[in-house]
Amino acid sequence: MRDLNHQLRQFCRHNKDGSYATQANRVTMLELMANQLDALGYRKLNAKSLKQKHVQALTRRWMAQGLSPSTVKNRMSILRWWAKKIGKPNIVAKHNHQYGIPNRRYVGPSKAQVLNRDAVAGIKDPYVRLSVELQAAYGLRREEAIKFQPSFGDQGDRIVLKASWTKGGKGRVIPIRTEAQRELLDRVHELAGRGALIPAQMNYYQQLKRYERQTLAVGLRKLHGLRHAYAQSRYKELTGRDCPVAGGLPSGSLSNDEKRLDFKARLIISQELGHRREQITVAYLGR
Repeated sequence: MRDLNHQLRQFCRHNKDGSYATQANRVTMLELMANQLDALGYRKLNAKSLKQKHVQALTRRWMAQGLSPSTVKNRMSILRWWAKKIGKPNIVAKHNHQYGIPNRRYVGPSKAQVLNRDAVAGIKDPYVRLSVELQAAYGLRREEAIKFQPSFGDQGDRIVLKASWTKGGKGRVIPIRTEAQRELLDRVHELAGRGALIPAQMNYYQQLKRYERQTLAVGLRKLHGLRHAYAQSRYKELTGRDCPVAGGLPSGSLSNDEKRLDFKARLIISQELGHRREQITVAYLGR
């Protein structure tokens, strides 16, 4: 293994920022970057010798490969993480457009998925079954729903997610608004007690594999669409109208008052989904 690959792995081992999925993706992407730098002729690098020319070389390669703006921007965030960890945050420009990276393009039909209750009922493991229901009811990611601990997370009128459960390592709060959400939490309490939605004899990784097998067995796929459905439902609740991707008016057709309400709703939804920026809601709601 090249020194750079080894050192980047060591960085990740000692800097466990974010969820398991975030950490695993970071290792994979940093390994890829190390290999690409070697292929570009930058050999005998170490982790702390990253320079602006290396960042520019990588971004040029990614753009030439025709990768989507979303993919490139995700890689840029990992490059910024690397630069920050070696004390050189300024070697990566603050704005992606400085590298010629275009804005994300959100096109196509709605990705919202309505939960198939009959399929959920066919899931054998009650822990998996309740995790899927939590995803639908609160717009949670899969990892968050599996790691959810009701003894901590249920705060009466809201649920609180620990940073260690979430992508990006940022905890958040989601309101409990309906009787159905409360009833679901009561069932989660009954099953999980003071633990998470993981059987006592299993760890997260084992339960994740069980989740994957059992959801596929009943025909449940692309369950990230449940987050899209949650976002679209919340938008209608907050604004009184459908979002653009669900057939509502595009932003350009709204009055000034409607635009202000649209922005406020998107900001709330962004926070509830665990994103830092209102703009990311375009992926869920359209523009």
